[in-house]
Amino acid sequence: MTTHKSFSDVIQEHQQVTNQLTSCTPLITAASKLIISSLTSGHKLLLCGNGGSAADCQHFAAELVIRYHKNRRAYPAIALTTDSSILTAHANDFAFDSLFSRQVEALGNAGDCLIAISTSGNSENIIQAAITAKQQNMTVIGLIGGDGGRLKERVDMPIVIPSHTTARIQEAHMLIYHWWCEKVDEVSA
Repeated sequence: MTTHKSFSDVIQEHQQVTNQLTSCTPLITAASKLIISSLTSGHKLLLCGNGGSAADCQHFAAELVIRYHKNRRAYPAIALTTDSSILTAHANDFAFDSLFSRQVEALGNAGDCLIAISTSGNSENIIQAAITAKQQNMTVIGLIGGDGGRLKERVDMPIVIPSHTTARIQEAHMLIYHWWCEKVDEVSA
């Protein structure tokens, strides 16, 4: 049986999820402070995700490198999802599970921050990236959905969106990283 949702139904689902984000507010706020501290002290953000979450990585990185609302200095943010030569060489020579961890190994340093995005929390390549980042003394923030999956235990700050609907989780992730961009704008000259 096919269920037909109206646009009003989708809006209602979205509102239910965003209303529940208040339970995540302390962690979201702490993560914003960590991101700002990392960026303003000369460190960088690395971001990884698959599919729509990969697009979110690129979107967030672009807002930090170019600008969000305010003209300000550029901040170093690298979406590990964008270099087709690295991605295809890795796919050819290694397993997909280490796709992002290999890049974290090459690019990440102590004091940097990894933003690991997974709507399920069970993407093995994201989990492996988080493990590698922690081995390199990076802080790991997880934007996760559902029950947090296995990634929840591998990150320093697990921000778990209380939904099992991928689209609603991604909408909440975007709301969060846009707010983080606003906070970066507030402290930037």
